Amino acid sequence: MEGAWIALALTLKVAGWATFLNLILGVAVGFAMARWHFPGRDLVDAALTLPMVMPPTVLGYYLLVLIGSQGVIGAWLLQHFGIRLIFTWQAAVIAATIVAFPLVFKAARAAFENVDPQLEDAARTLGLSELAIFFRISLPLAWRGILAGLLLSFARALGEFGATLMVAGSIVGKTQTLSIAVYEAVQAGQDDSANFLVAVTSITCIAVLLSAGRLVPGRVLVRA
Repeated sequence: MEGAWIALALTLKVAGWATFLNLILGVAVGFAMARWHFPGRDLVDAALTLPMVMPPTVLGYYLLVLIGSQGVIGAWLLQHFGIRLIFTWQAAVIAATIVAFPLVFKAARAAFENVDPQLEDAARTLGLSELAIFFRISLPLAWRGILAGLLLSFARALGEFGATLMVAGSIVGKTQTLSIAVYEAVQAGQDDSANFLVAVTSITCIAVLLSAGRLVPGRVLVRA
């Protein structure tokens, strides 16, 4: 069972980093898409949501083209900095971040769109900067929806398999996450290990989903 605990620790590490990155990227992009209107906005929205519906193996292939040793970004990093992303836990973080990104982005965008713009306009008339308005008005009013998206993103990152397997592989103790460990255990006929891993994953995901469900209905209504 020691390998199971190692896989659990690595999975939590990968999911935690992916959720942290999506907190920054998803909230920033969600706010921008909620506030800015420009030609091609729907196309950009579709592109940002694509990882949610794209087969994970296809996404993994695209990542290989980008961050692989011969990829556009991967070859540049290897040549100039000696950094090899492929088959590392950092590659697993990149895969989990991209796969889970739409969950945070969509939740953040919906949450910011529900914030009454009259409150932001009132703050502008009082002389507050755009940054102050974001942190003192927009973000506090949208936090509930954003947090729900982050919880769903964390759960999605916990269960990521296809893209992670393609860019990070299945190296025990280094890149083998819970979902990959389950697959390997089943393939090796290790039923006890597989059952334990499945139980841990299921309990964690259920807890996260229940927490997210409690946050979504409690929409904050603001009247001018």
